[in-house]
Amino acid sequence: MALVNPSTTLTEIVTTTLRNRSGKLADNVTKNNALLNRLKKRGKVKTVSGGRTIVQELEYAENGTFKRYSGYEALNISPSDVFTGAEYNYAQAAVAISISGLEQLQNSGEEAIIDLLESRIQNGEKTLVNNIALDCYSDGSADGGRQIGGLALLVSGTPSSGIVGGIDASTTVGAFWRNIAFSSATNGGAPATAANIQSYMNQLYVQLVRGTDKIDLIPADNNYFRLYLESLQAIQRIQSTEMAEAGFDSLKYMGADVVLDGGFGGGAPANTMYFLNTDYIYFRPHVDRFFTPLGDDRFAVNQDAMVKLIGFAGNMTVSNRRLQGVLKA
Repeated sequence: MALVNPSTTLTEIVTTTLRNRSGKLADNVTKNNALLNRLKKRGKVKTVSGGRTIVQELEYAENGTFKRYSGYEALNISPSDVFTGAEYNYAQAAVAISISGLEQLQNSGEEAIIDLLESRIQNGEKTLVNNIALDCYSDGSADGGRQIGGLALLVSGTPSSGIVGGIDASTTVGAFWRNIAFSSATNGGAPATAANIQSYMNQLYVQLVRGTDKIDLIPADNNYFRLYLESLQAIQRIQSTEMAEAGFDSLKYMGADVVLDGGFGGGAPANTMYFLNTDYIYFRPHVDRFFTPLGDDRFAVNQDAMVKLIGFAGNMTVSNRRLQGVLKA
């Protein structure tokens, strides 16, 4: 039987509590993930206000009118097409916070209800935070492609194949849209060890520098972070103060922060280091779905219960794949 006369006090408590916590929840997501933490600090967490897809503008070529000339020689003034856009679909996720009519009666009074809701909201928030943080490393294929397209897609281990942002990297036209991948076994000739990992990192790094444009963040799984750490045993003082203050175990490499984004339950794939230039990577949540309550209170048709949803919609995007790299097994 439906809850015919729902408590106005209860619904206001639930709604107000969730809305007051939504900003904190968004902040906690970035704190739970080294990549999102860096993107937030660099102003790369940019909300989307609408549209059928999330469009990320990008430069794919230099201006073709450059010409050396002398005196009255004619210059090239033809239009130069240098911009295009990558399109990303919205990925959606939600958690439900519910309370039954019996629980409402058993926890009568605002303070008691808030105590009950607090524990359930905290659990729901942790669930949402942890899963979004893990999805930031995904290839977007889970749940029938409803997942965020994370680093496994944007900085692929097979960069000459696949479609990212609507651009097919396997074609000649899409060749500009390929990141750099380095395999320790294939390109390096042997599995990564503490003795050779710096050499492998160096070989990848030099392919990702364009003048002063270079990588600034290297998230690593447990194994590759450990190998790099062991290669530095004699000079362990080269730690990243910035990332340490943010709560992440980290080291330095060529000015970039090498961060352990593995650990227990971490999302970084096994035997992987991502070499990221975060000037070109974005977290793009929809402004109305940035971990906010979804719609009005929902009352079950055939149950004495109420449900509130906390939702997310958005995706990760990249505007330059060529300056991103991945070191893998």
